[in-house]
Amino acid sequence: MVRIITKIGDTQGLIMDQALLELAQLKIGDAVEGTVHDGGSVILTPCHKAISAESAAGSARRIIQKNSEIFRHLS
Repeated sequence: MVRIITKIGDTQGLIMDQALLELAQLKIGDAVEGTVHDGGSVILTPCHKAISAESAAGSARRIIQKNSEIFRHLS
């Protein structure tokens, strides 16, 4: 997909249409990290928010409870 660098106010930017955002699983306000490689290739990678300790603990409890029989056999 070809995009044109556009003047936006006093800066420049790339306009990403909805189809591109959906393909990249991005939405307005998401953070992306830009990496420049040899030859000038620019890679934009979504920055995913880290999971909280409480959320991770809750997920672990649900998985252990759901699979308790399997864990008992493995121990």
